[in-house]
Amino acid sequence: MYVRQVMELSVEGARVVLRAAIAHAEKMGVPQCIAIVDRGGNLLVFERMEGAKLLSQHSAIQKAITAASHRTSTGGLPTDLAFGIALATGTRYAAIAGGVPIEIEGEVVGAIGVGSGTDEEDIEVAQVGIEALKAVLSSHPKSAS
Repeated sequence: MYVRQVMELSVEGARVVLRAAIAHAEKMGVPQCIAIVDRGGNLLVFERMEGAKLLSQHSAIQKAITAASHRTSTGGLPTDLAFGIALATGTRYAAIAGGVPIEIEGEVVGAIGVGSGTDEEDIEVAQVGIEALKAVLSSHPKSAS
């Protein structure tokens, strides 16, 4: 086979994730920087909530890119290995938690990166955003294609 068809997150889908993530962060009282990228790591949507940490803008985007490119959540590697990879990639690799791939039907279609809270808060906000997209897709199955 010379070409294959793949699913990819659209801007509309990214907005679903973003809105749900923002709503959850507001409910938690933790302002966040939230970035959503497509499967190739291209930024689709981003928001820095009022009060979110300034430098978390960069880390949220890098977390999303890392999760998309590695097809796995960020923050799981041993510190020395993660630090080495971060240095080897010119700090483009995010070694800290808060980047989560967005998987639909077993395929990574994009990723979300969240930063400005604790690791647990960042992951929770990311997961809520992803679950919102899955809920929309399950209520409109043709939207996935």
